[in-house]
Amino acid sequence: MRETVSIGKKNGKMGERNPALLIVGHGSRDPRGATEFHELVELVRGRNPSLPVEGGFIELSRPPIGECVDSIAAGGTREVAAVPLMLLAAGHAKDDIPATLVREKMDHPEMSFRYGRALGVRPELLELMEERISAVVSEDEKSETAVLVVGRGSSDPDANSDLAKITRLFYEGRAYPLVESAFVSMTPPTVHEGLDRCRRLGARRVVVFSYFLFTGVLEERIREQTEAFAAGNEDVEVRYAGYFGPDERVADLLMERYDEAVQGDIRMNCDVCVHRVALPGFEEKVGAPATPHYHPDEPGHDHGYDHPHGHHH
Repeated sequence: MRETVSIGKKNGKMGERNPALLIVGHGSRDPRGATEFHELVELVRGRNPSLPVEGGFIELSRPPIGECVDSIAAGGTREVAAVPLMLLAAGHAKDDIPATLVREKMDHPEMSFRYGRALGVRPELLELMEERISAVVSEDEKSETAVLVVGRGSSDPDANSDLAKITRLFYEGRAYPLVESAFVSMTPPTVHEGLDRCRRLGARRVVVFSYFLFTGVLEERIREQTEAFAAGNEDVEVRYAGYFGPDERVADLLMERYDEAVQGDIRMNCDVCVHRVALPGFEEKVGAPATPHYHPDEPGHDHGYDHPHGHHH
């Protein structure tokens, strides 16, 4: 049973209710990605019918976080537990969303906010990745098939290193002789470099998995780059296994992160965080202030998609 938190008077009576769950996504230029996000939010609602649940984005898609908080407030809930719907913790989860919640607290002083952690490195996600890959690789092919796991890529070395951990964990105990990682943006190795490394190491069949929750511009780019490599390297068979997509296991993992936030049991990894530790090349990030991330549809938005710090996903 989940802990209930007293929030004082409601409609003139003292009452208890669970904090609302605010699911925070990044957003996508591809409307299919936003649709899949909302499908996952509906999965969470359906599996937790007594819980107020809202889902919104920090940019690119609607609704913005401010509208979600307004909706929660209008429903009478005064406590919010926000969970970043992100696979790995990088700048958005560490800086943009917490700063945005501070801004919402300033706009809604009667409300309180708690913050959960990203989905992280989890066995459920490794299991789901195995299912997606098994859909395109038969059991008797696995011992002769390399796997390339492609992440989004980040300027945060902590998040990038997590993908390397994920690929190693996926390798352990499975039949695949080789599991490598690559990134589609921000940092090397590229998709082409990752595939070429598998080829040079002797792979004659490679399956590519996009370590993404939903489709979008970058997921499509991985698919296209995979096809381009295959067309130019006929000595290697390349298959594409897709991405996670909305799934009940992801919905349940979101609820686990919600429970952590409500109960105050947050175990964020800070040992190698660029905001706490001076890592080579990232020294200027230590102690740097976080700033709210304004959605284009929110008041106060001061940069467009062409701003040098804008994002293109």
